Amino acid sequence: MVGVSTHLPIADAQDPESHARTARLREALLAAAFTADGLLELLGAPAYAALARSETVPALRATRGDSPLETLVRLFLLQRPVEPRRAQAALPVEDCLADGWLVQDGDELRASVDVRPYGGPEGQDWWIVSDLGCAVGGAGGIRGAGEADRAELVLGVGGASTTLAGITVRRPVAKALDLGTGSGIQALHAAQHATRVTATDLNPRALRITALTLALSGAGAADLREGSLFEPVGDETYDLIVSNPPFVISPGARLTYRDGGMGGDDLCRTLVQQAAAHLNDGGYCQLLANWQHVAGEEWQDRLRSWVPRGCDAWIVQREVQDITQYAELWLRDAGDHRADDETYAARYDAWLDEFEARKTHAIGFGWITLRKSGSNAPSITVEEWPHPVEQPLGESVVAHFDRQDYLRVTDDAALLAAHFRLADGVVQEQVGLPGAEDPEHVVLRQNRGMRRATKVDTVGAGFAGVCDGSLPAGRILDAIAQLVGEDPVLLRDRTPASIRMLVEQGFLEPVAAEG
Repeated sequence: MVGVSTHLPIADAQDPESHARTARLREALLAAAFTADGLLELLGAPAYAALARSETVPALRATRGDSPLETLVRLFLLQRPVEPRRAQAALPVEDCLADGWLVQDGDELRASVDVRPYGGPEGQDWWIVSDLGCAVGGAGGIRGAGEADRAELVLGVGGASTTLAGITVRRPVAKALDLGTGSGIQALHAAQHATRVTATDLNPRALRITALTLALSGAGAADLREGSLFEPVGDETYDLIVSNPPFVISPGARLTYRDGGMGGDDLCRTLVQQAAAHLNDGGYCQLLANWQHVAGEEWQDRLRSWVPRGCDAWIVQREVQDITQYAELWLRDAGDHRADDETYAARYDAWLDEFEARKTHAIGFGWITLRKSGSNAPSITVEEWPHPVEQPLGESVVAHFDRQDYLRVTDDAALLAAHFRLADGVVQEQVGLPGAEDPEHVVLRQNRGMRRATKVDTVGAGFAGVCDGSLPAGRILDAIAQLVGEDPVLLRDRTPASIRMLVEQGFLEPVAAEG
């Protein structure tokens, strides 16, 4: 039976001996190719994918040999005890026992934590530490752990954490804050481009595990602080705030790693509203969130009301679940589906009672990005985009707000005098019946970034097609008016809105006039 270890390993960056032992462990992991690439090569794609689904049998079959890599996979990923001789061939066992990475289990050795290879954005070999059974498939991977243990779980790498890492703006900054750090994934990423990283969490176990993740991955130590929301940082301000908070909308706060302890979506709303006071000018706050779809309210209006004064915002709803789907997902996450029928039904009822009391009929999930612009006319974009995107998206986030800045100060006359170019990766699709003289409609589609698609008319398609930065928009429209036999003045009057849309969505980019 796998449970939460009572004692975590020690990795003190300030202690030279502990630092040296951790460095030797990291060298052993690299020597054995216990990396993301090495793991894929050893297991093969099917077993590797199965492991991500919490299915361990294929990986067990692939690690029946005695190589150091197979031993490490069995120890740290599959949580199987191994013989000391096998461990000695793969690891500095005395160091690992001294610091608590390994513990004695009768005549065998076993791992005290999950250590998961993780590839950094520039090919770095990193490792994410988490509680046993919590790196793949969420808390449902733990069989039989008690409620007290589960309340303090620290999860490892998951889809939400990698999504947030991918959308985060990666520009050099002086100070970054990882609020609700968990296993330290966001802090590890931030350490690559921030001079100082602060990581907070309500769960003291999470802070300990974050220290392990950073030390084992060779990153600098973060300033670790215990507490809820912004309480641990007082009135300090940051250039970047990232958060994968406990956003689950649940009846109560049974599980610290997912349940925020506030009613409904109040935790996410509070985090967003308080962020402005902790952002430096031009700084970004980026987080994942759940929000309620409430009867009689537009969800877009609810989220717009969250945005604090002086901040631009880009809010993207990626998924919507009805309340029964949502309740069932998180009941399974908590392991409640393994309870007896009566207990399960009672807990299911509690979720539905909570939603009924709040007039909630669905739950949205998505990304929220704030940028502290100080503008009296903030740009707030709230949209639904459930389609595939190209990660990483950090540069696309920066480009989105740059375009909002441009459009905010550019009136229609200036827009017609401006020069534009078609963005890289944009293609044109024509849809119509075979043999028809003209297409029924024309679609511009992006192959990069958000991968948007938008329908345009003949004028819009022609305009986008000739935008190479050499001519101002007004001159291009005059030429199109001649071709289609339309009054150029009328065409200039009605087209700026379409140009704004193409710029706002990233199909066209403003450029300086040639020469």
